[in-house]
Amino acid sequence: MIAVVDQGGFARAGDELGLTPSGVSRAIARLEAQLRVRLFHRTPRRVELTEEGRRFHAEVSPLLAAIRDAAEDVGEATASVRGRLKVNSDPWFARVILAPRLPDLLRLHPELQIEFVVSNHREEMMYGGVDVAVRFGSPPDAAMIARKLLETRIVTCAAPAYLARRGAPQSPEDVAQHDVLLFRNPETGRPFPWEFHRAGSVVETRVAGRVVMDDPSAALAACEAGGGLFQSFELGLAPWLRDGRLTQVLTDWAEERFPLYSFYPSRRQTPAKVRAFLDFVDRICRMEAATA
Repeated sequence: MIAVVDQGGFARAGDELGLTPSGVSRAIARLEAQLRVRLFHRTPRRVELTEEGRRFHAEVSPLLAAIRDAAEDVGEATASVRGRLKVNSDPWFARVILAPRLPDLLRLHPELQIEFVVSNHREEMMYGGVDVAVRFGSPPDAAMIARKLLETRIVTCAAPAYLARRGAPQSPEDVAQHDVLLFRNPETGRPFPWEFHRAGSVVETRVAGRVVMDDPSAALAACEAGGGLFQSFELGLAPWLRDGRLTQVLTDWAEERFPLYSFYPSRRQTPAKVRAFLDFVDRICRMEAATA
């Protein structure tokens, strides 16, 4: 079952396991008969998990990963950082913070291989054999270990060309008269509301932006091009502010903070490669926080 999910179908799973597609299909059918549930929806074009299959996969995958890690531990992998590490990250952290530093991680650990998955969808962040995930926002209610890395401010910014054309807002209420770039909440499907925090006060401003995006780095590019105001994580934004590509506005209304967490399956022995990655992410987060 795990191979079918990881490889995306019976044929590819068969290639991975050295079985024919029909052999994989029969094995899945036997498992379904034993469990008395259907694990997969099968169509000529795709195979996907049923709701029961998702729950079963979520329970079984960490157990199999633990068995795999235990087998590695019996050998020489316990103390060495080696093998494939599959990382799932949200787009902002992946593109702005982590990806530019991956060469440093690989230089530190020459036997480590990285498989990088970038996605906004938190509910799928541990699927497909993912070893560790990095996400903004509060931890979901799931059987995972959550490790808080930092909190970053939410800041409002715009390109100098836009501010020269439209002027800078002087209060949160002024934002309603400006063009804004909205970011869609992947959990609700609706744009995040615009809030401004100061000294315990919270002002929510009604905005009606003409552009909605689900990739904050794309929204940042549109902001840099003069498309309007944008609310961004402060983490990683320093280069844009330092060289003048963007200007922060309403600086005294920027006390809202958003947490960043790492997640990994609950297990007694965390693999060395996961520990090494978490330590590396801790270091780069501290460096970024110091420059913010």
